Amino acid sequence: MTLHSKILPEANRREVLASVSAAGLTLAFTVAPKANAQTAGVGALNAFVRVAPDGMVTIMAKNPEVGQGIKTMLPMLIAEELDVPWEKVRVEQADNDPKAFGRQFAGGSMATPLHWDELRRVGAVARAMLIQAAATAWNCGPADCATDSGNVIHKPSGKKRTYGSLALACANITPPDPKSLTLKDAKAYRIIGKATPQYDVAKIVTGAPLFGIDVQRPGMLYATYAKAGVFGAKVASADLEAAKTVKGVRKAFVVEGDPNGLFPAGQLGQGLLPGVAVVADTWWAAKKGRDKLKVKWADHPTSSQSTKGFAEQAAQLHAGKPQKNARNDGDVDAALKGAAKTVEAAYAYPFISHATLEPQNCTAEFKDGKLEIWAPTQNPEPGRQLTARTLGIKPEDITIHMIRGGGGFGRRLANDYMVEAAWIARETGAPVKLLWTREDDMAHDQYRPGGFHFLKGGVDAQGNLIALQDHFVTYQVGQGVAPSAGMAANEYPAGFVPNVRYDTSMIPIGIPTGPLRAPGSNALAFVFQSFIDEMAHAAGQDPLAFQLKLLGDKDVVGNPPSRYGAGRMRAVLTAVGEMSGWADRGKLPKGEGLGVAHYYSHQGYFAEVAHVAVATDGAVKVKKVWVACDVGSTIINPHGAINQVQGSVLDGLSAALHQSITIENGAVKERNFTDYRLLRMSESCPVEVKFLKTDFPPTGLGEPALPPAIPALANAIFAASGKRVRSLPITKDMLKA
Repeated sequence: MTLHSKILPEANRREVLASVSAAGLTLAFTVAPKANAQTAGVGALNAFVRVAPDGMVTIMAKNPEVGQGIKTMLPMLIAEELDVPWEKVRVEQADNDPKAFGRQFAGGSMATPLHWDELRRVGAVARAMLIQAAATAWNCGPADCATDSGNVIHKPSGKKRTYGSLALACANITPPDPKSLTLKDAKAYRIIGKATPQYDVAKIVTGAPLFGIDVQRPGMLYATYAKAGVFGAKVASADLEAAKTVKGVRKAFVVEGDPNGLFPAGQLGQGLLPGVAVVADTWWAAKKGRDKLKVKWADHPTSSQSTKGFAEQAAQLHAGKPQKNARNDGDVDAALKGAAKTVEAAYAYPFISHATLEPQNCTAEFKDGKLEIWAPTQNPEPGRQLTARTLGIKPEDITIHMIRGGGGFGRRLANDYMVEAAWIARETGAPVKLLWTREDDMAHDQYRPGGFHFLKGGVDAQGNLIALQDHFVTYQVGQGVAPSAGMAANEYPAGFVPNVRYDTSMIPIGIPTGPLRAPGSNALAFVFQSFIDEMAHAAGQDPLAFQLKLLGDKDVVGNPPSRYGAGRMRAVLTAVGEMSGWADRGKLPKGEGLGVAHYYSHQGYFAEVAHVAVATDGAVKVKKVWVACDVGSTIINPHGAINQVQGSVLDGLSAALHQSITIENGAVKERNFTDYRLLRMSESCPVEVKFLKTDFPPTGLGEPALPPAIPALANAIFAASGKRVRSLPITKDMLKA
């Protein structure tokens, strides 16, 4: 039995649907024509809203759910303007359908800014049509009607009609222009702003089938897929017979793969890489069969690459002339020469893995030239296009059901597991569930790229930061920077320092890289916010005061699209200082310290203070983190918002304290949680969150809380121990007394 809910057969024939076009604003209610209303099902697939005769409202969640709470938050927007109580709402996950829903993806913390206005108008249109249906029945004007908790009320008489009783009448009503409707005043909100648990929480805590790994299909087989340790290496030879001797193994075959599969043009993540598939009655049989394979992999140029070699190349590049200049304000050399104090430092951070709790997986069924896919993907439409190109079929012949993912963090924006499952299913002739092992997941990720920064800074006699220079050594694929390995020319504090030079050099790699929670920012914040802290100490100033002074007294700095809300950042910095008792940090015991950092990313302004204790053996204990943030005027779901901020901070601490992917001979050394540690429960800490509500449209929360957590930790370690952290992850050997 499939996990995917078959929307049409389950929908009551008298339900009402509010649908949205690919443009996102053309809405229409659709019901079966009266002539065949008793026999026909619901006639539209692109529905956002269904209203049943009993008043229950089904709202479709358009975007993939990977733990960020979007399956709850987006329907809340519709329900608010529809004026229906949340307890009367049922949420269903939509399939991938760009014509109905526009682009459906989970990434970039974009769900709130993209849908804040549009989805409220979906609910407002539905409400307006229900009002018109009631007004027609009562022979009055819509102005004589109001709504309350799923009812339309005739204001002069007090008569009521339930939404369910008005369902059929909406079939003959032309939807109003969404932009013509007045949305609720925030003071009237009953759902938006109310802490609401994730819709699937009961299923999650009881272990009910919900995730991609749980999908079942009639007659389904299981598959594993062996790939070379060296990325992109082809199969030189394979003895498949040993695998076929395992009881339950049905097939074992070589897949040549796409010669451009490692870095397909125009595609985020990998395509179909060479490998060997093993298909069996059970996953364990497929795994045992794969273990018995005798595969020789062809030589590949990437086998010469290593973490050690990258570091050596970075040092050589730094010693020479930079390959490219990205920004050059003022006269950096003269300013450094005339500075009262200068600081020079080299920072580095490693490749890291997404390490999603649920390994990559996908279920696929190929039948009569049509392909049906069940996948925990963050980016379904590019997956459909990639699969269509690889298999040589039409995109419209592929149906993708979006299944809840057990963590995403950017990993499931790529769809390599989808195209693998599709290929295996077509070759097998039966429904197939492909499930990666943890080792597969760790060894074949789209890694957060490492990087190297060689910095110089200078302050004047008054303690002002007057010069900053960074030679950034990053990674190259083809003729361009590797995915998620770049740095913008306006990277803070550019624009706030009179003399700034950003240079770049690149190292060619064959290691696949990609976005990981707060792409780019998760590493750059560590570098620049830690170095600014160094400059504050060099100037003999309070680091928080130094940061505030650097931001200046303007509310906004720069021009679109690079405008920076300096006033908003000053406000969160001031708030986090008050929350953490920053002014009293001198009273902390020996070996303890506070560190501060701030960062702007994904339209959110965040400042954080970490309190740490550092033991003489170098052990670090994070005692608490305070977070002040500005993501605009409205927190749609405070429950989900706090979870996102706290989770982001702990995610950042985990990366800083433990996570590192090492490349040896072109392959990943770390293969499981035994050698790729994540933060343990005993290492966790309280995270106190404060939202500053401002007069700006609300923005996302999945990512912007992570970047400042890492430098706040590093700066707190310096305050506690006098040891400056300039490379990650942080080890005890770095901090021993």
